[in-house]
Amino acid sequence: IKNGLVMMITVLIFTVVGSFVSSLVPSVTMGNFSVFMTLLLGIKFIVRPVMTTKADMSARSAKSVLIKSIICGIMVGFICGFIGAGGGMMMLLLLTSVMGYELKTAVGTSVFIMTFTALTGSVSHFAIGGLPDMLPFILCIIFTLIFARIAAKIANKASPKTLNRVTGIILVILGVVVLGFSLIK
Repeated sequence: IKNGLVMMITVLIFTVVGSFVSSLVPSVTMGNFSVFMTLLLGIKFIVRPVMTTKADMSARSAKSVLIKSIICGIMVGFICGFIGAGGGMMMLLLLTSVMGYELKTAVGTSVFIMTFTALTGSVSHFAIGGLPDMLPFILCIIFTLIFARIAAKIANKASPKTLNRVTGIILVILGVVVLGFSLIK
């Protein structure tokens, strides 16, 4: 929990910094980065599933985990603020690849931190660029809450390998669809 809090604090600080820097960069650059990260994470989970156990996680030195938490928090926070995202996918990649978390713990940690990161990033973007169209905004909130609950029940019953593969496939499909829509414009 301590390392999660350290990561969350650094993420929140650098989300504001990234949000400011993003106001200086073209929107196309930010969108392409987000799609690239989605595809990268999806491929990673398909090709190299996360099979870490709780015992593996507890065997690490506290100092090493603390330093990695700060560095990962800075990176994710800046990127979240920069592209205006909650950072869940990036955190998931770093928590599983760099920090060595098991998948279910990484998902829970990233979702918890993402709640605050998304709030900080969106408030920063709203302050800089104005409020979004409220109907789609409210509909996204409602459907996210409903389907997150359903997905969590399904994920808790799945094996780690199956969960990795399904997550990877969904992220690759999402990345390809978003890329396709960006090319249609």
